[in-house]
Amino acid sequence: MKDLMGKAIWDYFHQNSPEDIITESSVSEQDVLPVSYLFRNFAEMPPIEQKALELSKGKVLDVGAAAGSHSLYLQNQKQLDVTAIDISEKSIEICKLRGVKNSVCQNLLDFNDGTFDTILLLMNGTGIFETIDRMDDYLKKLYQLLNPGGQLLIDGTDILYMFENPEGIELPADHYYGEVEYYVSYKGEEDKPFKMLYLDYDNLKTAAEEFGFKVEKVIEDEESYLARLTKI
Repeated sequence: MKDLMGKAIWDYFHQNSPEDIITESSVSEQDVLPVSYLFRNFAEMPPIEQKALELSKGKVLDVGAAAGSHSLYLQNQKQLDVTAIDISEKSIEICKLRGVKNSVCQNLLDFNDGTFDTILLLMNGTGIFETIDRMDDYLKKLYQLLNPGGQLLIDGTDILYMFENPEGIELPADHYYGEVEYYVSYKGEEDKPFKMLYLDYDNLKTAAEEFGFKVEKVIEDEESYLARLTKI
């Protein structure tokens, strides 16, 4: 992988002629993601993210931290002990330069540095699961990383509406409709596509309860939701 998201974050922070990130998926056309959005402050965040940060407590693991905006708010405004983790080396370097005290470049499935009271998975947090079949691997890992009574705050989006047409709903025959191929390009460079899972709440709830999580939907915003999975 070329880590184009990391390059964009790096360029923006260093004022190295940053450009918009271009995204596309197997179910949607090209869209523009301004790099500045990854550096937003609390007031600029959508309600789902604000609520997740408000609910965060104790020792926190921020998964997929990107430029570290969530981590910085929790560390500096709420005085919490936060660890930011991301597979993007450049993103983690920027997290450190922005002042995130604990920043780790590692795949979540390989991470074993302690346990946490809160784990954050935001900006379509269910995307990290990749596919329905891989979801259990991640839920098992997340359960292991939580302290007893700890919480996983994760957001997701049900994209069923994207398959509606005048005749009804036409779903793919060979895979779950929320399994998407995602593409990123930046400054004319295109990265290899990667899998991202847009998961409906009911499927998340069913899978998480099998691991012993207590599951609740905290808030809903159109097709998106914030869920709290508590380790009991």
